[in-house]
Amino acid sequence: MLESTLRGTARGVVVDSPPGAGKSTLVVRAARELAAAGESLMIVAQTNAQVDDLADRLASAEPDLAVGRLHGADSPPDPALDRHPSLLKSSAVADLRPCKVVIATAAKWAYVKSADAEPWRHAIVDEAYQMRSDALLQVAGLFERALFVGDPGQLDPFSVVGAEQWAGLSYDPSASAVVTLLAHNPGLPQHRLPVSWRLPASAAPLVSRAFYPYTPFRSGTGQGDRRLAFGVPGDGGGPDRVLDEAAESGWGLLELPARHTPRTDPEAVRAVALVVRRMLDRGGLTYSESASGPAPLTADRIAVGTAHRDQAAAVRGALAELGVPGGVGGVTVDTANRLQGREFDVTVVLHPLSGRPDATAFHLETGRLCVLASRHRHACVVVCRAGVADLLDEHPSSEPVQLGVTVKFPDGWEANHAVLAHLAEHRVSWRP
Repeated sequence: MLESTLRGTARGVVVDSPPGAGKSTLVVRAARELAAAGESLMIVAQTNAQVDDLADRLASAEPDLAVGRLHGADSPPDPALDRHPSLLKSSAVADLRPCKVVIATAAKWAYVKSADAEPWRHAIVDEAYQMRSDALLQVAGLFERALFVGDPGQLDPFSVVGAEQWAGLSYDPSASAVVTLLAHNPGLPQHRLPVSWRLPASAAPLVSRAFYPYTPFRSGTGQGDRRLAFGVPGDGGGPDRVLDEAAESGWGLLELPARHTPRTDPEAVRAVALVVRRMLDRGGLTYSESASGPAPLTADRIAVGTAHRDQAAAVRGALAELGVPGGVGGVTVDTANRLQGREFDVTVVLHPLSGRPDATAFHLETGRLCVLASRHRHACVVVCRAGVADLLDEHPSSEPVQLGVTVKFPDGWEANHAVLAHLAEHRVSWRP
């Protein structure tokens, strides 16, 4: 794939990657090799956090490389980047033109006009499947050739307006950059990364089978290479029993009694918070192939994932009541959209369909469940009310079929059933 980028003749190269397969590592390596070959290039990412992370990784890997961080006047970069003397920051692209590599969000690049700067010969687009095609159109005039790297199985690009009137058209602005790119350039080279270095051997088979049936991948680690253990025995309660199950198998389902509830189900929210609290109280230790000994499971290596922002806010409140630290250095609590691309040792997930009376397209979106189920290196605990399988059977997928639109497979209905079937083997029923 690097050969196609460095010496190929095609104007674009697409690299598909499963969760944790090393997309960022590939982007950094490609940037370094292009710079070493005497090329100047631009890198396009989708969020400021992604841009800061790539800038930090690139400057750390190549301290002498002149890297530019282009940012908005009202969105300054992470102060942590100040530790790199070769990294320049500016809100004006002209100030960064001497840099070999310039990194910015797609939204910021859209304000750079080709008349203001000579086009770059090369570009790298990170998380390209999460970039809308209209955003690609806005920046396409700034470069001649591009490497597109992304995960086709996760959340589709976000749009605040309906896009039904463009569905099926090759220029649908709400479609992902890669889908539109390949619709107009079907002969572009495509590559695939076949190994996930994040997901353990206990998780990769399920995620691959449920979300990537036609592009399977495997874990870069084997059974037993990673292990989660607790220094304090459990007390026999539901949260402790599901933690013991997750430590042993990599998965745990804490199932509450079936009931239709408000979206911010107080019992489910408190169950999530209790699982996190007990995880910290019991002195969790992680063992992995990357360390010679055990590492403590600290709050900053734990994440809670939800479908909605109000659920995340409710969980933060419940954690605060239990004295669990949040914010910088604390437990991360956020929606799937904002957890995308991030990695933790253990995740606790409030199932998107828990307690719901219906199964909407939003909650059945394949990418949402894929993100929530693929952020962990050691174990994932899912908190959910019983009855989701029956709910799925009562609400089969009934989205309208639109001409010219590629059917996404597997759909959310099928993916949810596959995940639930696996979690049923690791179920701990609990009545709070």
